[in-house]
Amino acid sequence: MNSDKVLVRENVETLHLSHSIYLKVKRIFDVMIGLFGIVMVLPLAFIIKAISIYNRDYNSIFFKQQRIGKDGKLFWMYKFRTMVPNADEMLENLMKSDATFREEYTVNKKVKNDPRVTKAGKFLRKTSLDEMPQFINVFLGQMSLVGNRPYLPREKEDMGIYFNQIVKTKPGITGLWQTSGRSNVTFNERVQIESRYSSLQSAKTDVKIIKNTIVQVVKKDGAM
Repeated sequence: MNSDKVLVRENVETLHLSHSIYLKVKRIFDVMIGLFGIVMVLPLAFIIKAISIYNRDYNSIFFKQQRIGKDGKLFWMYKFRTMVPNADEMLENLMKSDATFREEYTVNKKVKNDPRVTKAGKFLRKTSLDEMPQFINVFLGQMSLVGNRPYLPREKEDMGIYFNQIVKTKPGITGLWQTSGRSNVTFNERVQIESRYSSLQSAKTDVKIIKNTIVQVVKKDGAM
């Protein structure tokens, strides 16, 4: 009986050790890919700024917003701006005046053909280039290349019972949800999918997600 307990304890310790090694290797990889991504952001930012000026949009091309990170801690997430500068104010007005918009946003927390998205923003979203500044967050350790979606503070209540499981991991630039339909699933389905990643996360799972993400980006499948 005692030998069985010792064996179980040893197996648990081995699992904890292997998971610890996985997290350390993942962080080293994140730092490397974060640095590479930051270098790639610089020339891209110049091109996007030129396009914005051409379209008479003189506002900042960058956008930052508070998101929920690991253990529920808030952080500032960076993206290339894809919406009009007064997007939040416009959202409030649309939620009050447009029943169709309100219904779709309530279910999915996003809408297709969002009137707040700029012309340049549509291209950035379709190609997923709007996510590039998040490599800054990856380098800083606030995000990882692979993880759960960085949710908005106002979405915490809607995440319900899945919140605690989801925030066990760092949010990622890509993840299980993005490779499971992305814009083609409801918000409730999304949090169910992502809650599983916190239990399934491993080097093998991450590599599979990265491969599927590359395929989807090339095919421009499911992006909004």
